Amino acid sequence: MADKPMNDSLLRAARGEVTDRVPVWVMRQAGRYLPEFREERKKSDFFTICRTPELACKVTKQPLDRFELDAAIIFSDILVIPQALGMVVEMVPGKGPVLPEPLEDPDHLERLTKDVDVQKELGYVFDAISLTKSTIENKIPIYGFCGGPWTIMSYMTEGGGTKMFSKSKGWLYAHPAASKDLLEKITEVSIPYLVGQVRAGAQILQVFESWAGELHPEAFNTFLLPYVSRIATEVKARCEAEGLTPVPMVIFAKGAHYALEALAQTAYDVIQVDWTIDPAVARQRVGPHKTLQGNLDPCILYADDATIRSEVQKMLTGFGTQRYIANLGHGMHPSHDPAKLKVFIDSVHAVSESINASK
Repeated sequence: MADKPMNDSLLRAARGEVTDRVPVWVMRQAGRYLPEFREERKKSDFFTICRTPELACKVTKQPLDRFELDAAIIFSDILVIPQALGMVVEMVPGKGPVLPEPLEDPDHLERLTKDVDVQKELGYVFDAISLTKSTIENKIPIYGFCGGPWTIMSYMTEGGGTKMFSKSKGWLYAHPAASKDLLEKITEVSIPYLVGQVRAGAQILQVFESWAGELHPEAFNTFLLPYVSRIATEVKARCEAEGLTPVPMVIFAKGAHYALEALAQTAYDVIQVDWTIDPAVARQRVGPHKTLQGNLDPCILYADDATIRSEVQKMLTGFGTQRYIANLGHGMHPSHDPAKLKVFIDSVHAVSESINASK
């Protein structure tokens, strides 16, 4: 059950309740910028860590031992969904994820597993969540997550990361019906996968549409919005039907600023934004009934401490200190100094406490 953690400030912010200070966590807070994570990677490959609950728990906990974070996010990867659908995904050093047999045409949809047993294929994630929640003694909430259907489809058709999106976007325009079939398949696995994470103990969920900004508005409305919207609506309905404690849900459609108003009409409680939009503008566009999450440019963490504090001050002034969860606009870089992340986290807490005290 998604019971109340000792520090529930992030969950309160997600629900729109008053907080004494702004809660903060960061994308990829468990990752290669930490020397202890690099040591773990010398012993085990990436997906072995993901699939071994004890190792996933260990690396999830690493940043919590260093920083005063207000949430954990389970160590996993968005590409476990293609794996569950029967595709091979490899994490190649220096290159990132590679799918050696991508979907090249609609006939290749027949390769995908038709009725995915989510518990069998992805139960290791559920076990990792339960173990982590017990290990950290429910001190802070745990994020569960999945990739958005369009982003997952991009990897499945491109065969890995890309800058051009020629194959994935080519699918949308050359094979629109088959594209919708594929997006539907991904959605139908994602929904029980997220519900399973709540059942295992996740107290907040995030859907990462990392490549949303590659779509123009009409394509966004056709090939992205209906599927992420369905995920939020059905996950909440299924959790309620099972008697699970309702959990907030977050959507991050990176780069799709044109869609903020549309996203604000979905069942998501929180909308994450990246660093390319002014916080005050984002606040105005989503309205008063949604919480925002974001959006410091990760590269600011290469600056000196005083600059980081100054940028945090500007960010908090723009977003305000209520209905807000501080984060970066994307993930930590492997070359980041952990000490700079500490400055960011501590500054969010100190500056927001100061702002609230002055009111």
